[in-house]
Amino acid sequence: EVHLVESGGGLVQAGGSLRLSCAASGFTFDDYVIGWFRQAPGKEREGVTCISGSDGETYYADSVKDRFTISGDNAKNAVYLQMNSLKPEDTAVYYCAAGALLFRLCVLPEEYDYWGQGTQVTVSS
Repeated sequence: EVHLVESGGGLVQAGGSLRLSCAASGFTFDDYVIGWFRQAPGKEREGVTCISGSDGETYYADSVKDRFTISGDNAKNAVYLQMNSLKPEDTAVYYCAAGALLFRLCVLPEEYDYWGQGTQVTVSS
């Protein structure tokens, strides 16, 4: 059975940092694309960043480029999201997701097979 568990969310002031973790079980990261999505109240789920488990290719949405960094540890079946220079508009529930999809489709939530339960990130101004 596949499980994805996010952790590391919390409350931080603008300009601060958080590191989210996504721990996976039941499948091998090497064969999957892992994405981080976020959803703020009243908004659609947004693709933030993704990483290919097979070759480490990454993608970042313009809104987080140069502030967020995704990384993976295939030995631990874990993916991390380092978030720096956080802004109030980064406030959302953050989800990690896994799927056997074409990497060029990695920002599309409907392409993913498995989802975590989400972790709240709140950035105060």
